[in-house]
Amino acid sequence: MLRRKLSKADNKYSRGVVGVVAGSKKYPGAALLTVGGARAGNAGYVKYIAKDLALRDAVIQKYPDVVSIASLTNQTLDALVMGPGESLIIAPPKDIPLVLDSSAISLVTKRHFRARTGVTVITPHEGELRFLGGSYSKEIASKGRPPVALEIAEALNLIVVLKGHETIVAAPGSSIFIDAIGGPELATAGTGDVLAGLIASMLTAAKSGETPFELVCNAVSLHSKAGKYAAKHFTAVSALEVVESLRHV
Repeated sequence: MLRRKLSKADNKYSRGVVGVVAGSKKYPGAALLTVGGARAGNAGYVKYIAKDLALRDAVIQKYPDVVSIASLTNQTLDALVMGPGESLIIAPPKDIPLVLDSSAISLVTKRHFRARTGVTVITPHEGELRFLGGSYSKEIASKGRPPVALEIAEALNLIVVLKGHETIVAAPGSSIFIDAIGGPELATAGTGDVLAGLIASMLTAAKSGETPFELVCNAVSLHSKAGKYAAKHFTAVSALEVVESLRHV
């Protein structure tokens, strides 16, 4: 079972609270897609965080079960995703699982970021490796994707989800998972936003003692299964169909 098994005593808080910082005036759809992914994971409570009232209104209109707030001040979260759609970069909590996508990936190169105690996950495609600096894209050409993903994970002490054909999950200690489910149906704009939200939601179960690496791998597998489901049931697959299909896998 890929998602956490619920108990009779569970409530929305015990299932986990996930925060989503996503979307911008340039890419407002990223907010909806990331929240859509977050709603399909382990979390029982999704909070969307944005200063832009128009973005918050759009999320609530689409997902009335989501709580919309202006800042992280005095908020209790079990996991947070930040960055899809070039969202506003804010100071994340230090002690909870954090998923970084797009330009927010650059946070891991900051000295103060190393003080974090919670697990960190980055979700780059090969083009987004530029946010780490260095020449990782060139290294992939010579070494291959799995060794470079593992090299990044070891060097930065975090979990790497290197998106693309056969998405790779790598963690310090030589842990590596290569997804064999996902296909070209996921090669469409916005599916990475969905995946980032889903990973953060799955990671809320880490507070119950589940292994972050396994939770991230489960999220990647669910996302890929949703892509396969969408390819079978829709004439054309977009990120919205992937969100919809997460309900069925």
